[in-house]
Amino acid sequence: MPARLQPSAAQPQATPPGPAVPVHVGIIMDGNGRWAAERGLPRAEGHRRGMEAVRQAVSSATELGVKYLTIFSFSSENWTRPSEEVQLLFALLRIFIQSDLADLHEKNVKITVIGADEGVPKDICLLLEDAERVTANNTGLGFQVAFNYGGRDEIARAVRRIAPKLMRGEVTPAEITPAMIAAHLDTAGIPDPDLIIRTSGELRLSNFLLWQAAYSELVFLPIYWPEFDRKAFGQAIDEFSRRKRRYGGLATASVAG
Repeated sequence: MPARLQPSAAQPQATPPGPAVPVHVGIIMDGNGRWAAERGLPRAEGHRRGMEAVRQAVSSATELGVKYLTIFSFSSENWTRPSEEVQLLFALLRIFIQSDLADLHEKNVKITVIGADEGVPKDICLLLEDAERVTANNTGLGFQVAFNYGGRDEIARAVRRIAPKLMRGEVTPAEITPAMIAAHLDTAGIPDPDLIIRTSGELRLSNFLLWQAAYSELVFLPIYWPEFDRKAFGQAIDEFSRRKRRYGGLATASVAG
């Protein structure tokens, strides 16, 4: 019997597969105020540090191979916060767009804003529109900013977009399918999130991407948002890669029951 060949020391070895990378990641950025309070700092400082975490998230998403990133920057419920804090959030958004738009554009990031316009200051609307216009033809990371956004409100607005077509007889009730509703959401044309991350240890979606999150994997991190960095992003993706996604079916054909 011929001797079994031994691999040469110079022979390249197979590289073990890395973690499965989600195509689309959504992030509920939570804990700015608590991060600041635990350090005896004003809430404003927590929000400022949170903006730096946003920069890290965008950079990390590109490095890790994520194709779409959606952040929950201002919810439709945030209007109930003190006026001073709401104005601070607006001011930080202005600073972020004015200081980071050129850099994001240079990095081929495409910005899309989802949410309602009602109540948003005109200058903020113009800045967001400008960010979309400037980056419209970019082909890199799809960066969705959920601003003045609520999942239930988004679904209601989608229904309102369909209703006139129904009244004009352009569609029948039977033709209103999940696919039609999805096509009228703010995220039309963007794949549903594979992974949704929430920081601060809270265990809920808080009205974020309710329709789109039907089969998303949820990872809740015990850190506050200002502490979020590439390591934390990688840990969330590692956890995602260990999940077995079934989409309502069975993991394997051999599973019974």
